[in-house]
Amino acid sequence: MMSKLIDGKLVGGVVREKIKKEVACLLEKMGQKPNLTVIIVGENPASLSYVKSKHKFATEVGFESQTILLDANVSEEVLLTTIMTLNDDEFVHGILVQLPLPTHIDEQKIIRSIAVEKDVDGFHPEQVGGLSLGLDTLAPCTPAGIIQLLNHYDIPISGRHAVIIGRSNIVGKPIAQMLLKLDATVTITHSRTANLTELTRMADILIVAIGSPRFLAAEMVKEGAVVIDVGINREAGKLVGDVDYEAVLERVSYITPVPGGVGPMTIAMLLANTLEAFKRQIKD
Repeated sequence: MMSKLIDGKLVGGVVREKIKKEVACLLEKMGQKPNLTVIIVGENPASLSYVKSKHKFATEVGFESQTILLDANVSEEVLLTTIMTLNDDEFVHGILVQLPLPTHIDEQKIIRSIAVEKDVDGFHPEQVGGLSLGLDTLAPCTPAGIIQLLNHYDIPISGRHAVIIGRSNIVGKPIAQMLLKLDATVTITHSRTANLTELTRMADILIVAIGSPRFLAAEMVKEGAVVIDVGINREAGKLVGDVDYEAVLERVSYITPVPGGVGPMTIAMLLANTLEAFKRQIKD
């Protein structure tokens, strides 16, 4: 079977171009532009690189973008105070605290402290609850990016069986809710699932998000399935996904590469969430 590559760089570029045009129109009409403020604690190289990319793309689409860098030993109280100041700043429309945080800081407490209307990561419990109820919330960026990819390539979702490997709060659980809303039949699997291969071979759409390099083997995939690889792992100095890409390639109808698949969509959807948050706040 001739498989088709799902190009996240291409689709991410389409999303960003659309945002850029809308931001220019809003600036002309209202004299304001969205502001995305990112807080990073410590100097984790991967986090710093990711934050740098966010700043670059936010600036490219016309946002105001600022990064607040706090010391790795900063107290939870100081971080909370920083967030509260941003919550009260009417010129800040999106707040993102880069995860993971140092172990002395309660991650959930920090997420809950961000004003819901400025939570562009979509991690606040109120947003999570809204998502599960099918309300119009700001969805977590990676799952939103997956839906955007499926839509861009006109891949049917309604009535399809989607199997998700991984039950994280960042990907597995929210993508299940989003697919259910779009009338897919959804199965969530995880490390304790007994009959994993039996279930994955039933999938029309297979989403793998477990952080285990090349975990998904060819025999786990149904002929003609759509495979979305969310994994980013370092192996022998290069990036690989959770899917054994070369082995699976000939069996699938569509597949995302790593890198260049889901990754670029995460930042694109963060920008989309920030624009939406801005529009809702200026409307109020």
